[in-house]
Amino acid sequence: MTATTPRRTPAGTGMRAAERALAPDLARGLMLLLIAASNTAFHLWRAEHGPAGWQPVDGSWADHAVQFTMIVALDLRIYPLFAFLFGYGMTQVYLRQTAKGTSERAAVGILRRRSLWLVVIGLGHSSLLMAGDIVGYYGVLSLLLGVVFVRRSDRALRWWIWIGAAQTVVFAGTPVVLALLRGELGSLGDAAGVEPGSVAYGAGEESWLDAARTRGGTGLFVTFAGAPLSLLAGGYLVFLLGFWAARRRILEEPGRHLPLLRRTAVTGVAVGWLGALPAALAHVGAIDVPDDAQSDEGVLMTLRDVTGNAAGVGYVAAVALFVTWWTMRPTRPTPLGAKVVTAVAAVGKRSLSCYLAHSLLFAPLLAAWGLGLGGHLHSATMTLVALAVWLVTVAGAYALERRGRRGPVETLLRRLTYGRTTPRADAKVRP
Repeated sequence: MTATTPRRTPAGTGMRAAERALAPDLARGLMLLLIAASNTAFHLWRAEHGPAGWQPVDGSWADHAVQFTMIVALDLRIYPLFAFLFGYGMTQVYLRQTAKGTSERAAVGILRRRSLWLVVIGLGHSSLLMAGDIVGYYGVLSLLLGVVFVRRSDRALRWWIWIGAAQTVVFAGTPVVLALLRGELGSLGDAAGVEPGSVAYGAGEESWLDAARTRGGTGLFVTFAGAPLSLLAGGYLVFLLGFWAARRRILEEPGRHLPLLRRTAVTGVAVGWLGALPAALAHVGAIDVPDDAQSDEGVLMTLRDVTGNAAGVGYVAAVALFVTWWTMRPTRPTPLGAKVVTAVAAVGKRSLSCYLAHSLLFAPLLAAWGLGLGGHLHSATMTLVALAVWLVTVAGAYALERRGRRGPVETLLRRLTYGRTTPRADAKVRP
């Protein structure tokens, strides 16, 4: 059996065309702000880091407030959001191709070429600028999961979603529960010898070439080892949820799914934030927890990781609910409000270009081989830098939107995927 084809919006539902297009792009645009903020810790190469090697532990009360917020709301919560949107967009491409008459095998071939080029782009990105690249990582996952699942029936997809949830509980949740019941919080992790994430990023290297070697090694490991290993612990779960949601056009037609979106937003965000709260409290010293429990494989980190999936999907649902309110409210938006929403959605339409642009701005500015500002900033000031970088990409994306042009990397990826003979589509319709 094949995947369901997208349904047309029935007459009389009150849904507008803008609603169907806005939610996925707005979610991607906001996601890039959260990614920029979440990655800031890895650029603080002189900071004193905690047992996990992620967030710093030094700084003022403002820095500690930022670190607390990052742990609760962003760290390990944005990547599931990205995975959901990645799977959603992948299914959109497949359904559009088959709706145009492309055979299922040819449509899968298009997805395969797209995934392979994303791996190439991701490896180049990690080697040249940022070791924590996620494009290549999800390129590998989309290559594996797309071939296996994109043509599966709805029933098979639902079964694998439940299997992924069970894997997550068994491989990650069960050890955490047992450690908590036994009162042995330090039994899973080992904080000894943990290096700050900035070391793997090569942010503190004064030579660009030395930093490139470090970044390249990290990028290869994350892409070709981290991605396949994540599947063993149910790492495909959120990806497949994106497949399932795209078949039902949940983000294009959020008004048709309001009860589901409300439950998902409230439950997902609550579970995600509560799951990270112990780690955040321990990080700022509000509760006394062994360092091993806070380490990268410790109880608190594992709990954050598992519940991060719920938060990521909850964030998507929250954006979809906002879009429903935005498009269906009785009063017209203010000119400024309309421009802001359009600009953020423009970033989402050009998400790959804007994501890579973050590193083009971050790396030379912050790394020791560049201007080295990352050695003089702290968590709070670094967050302001992330906001400024994101705003630069918003301005650039909005300028392209007004001219009806795609992002440069999207244009390149489209040409590599479809070839030179593909007619140019309007940039205001996401490919």
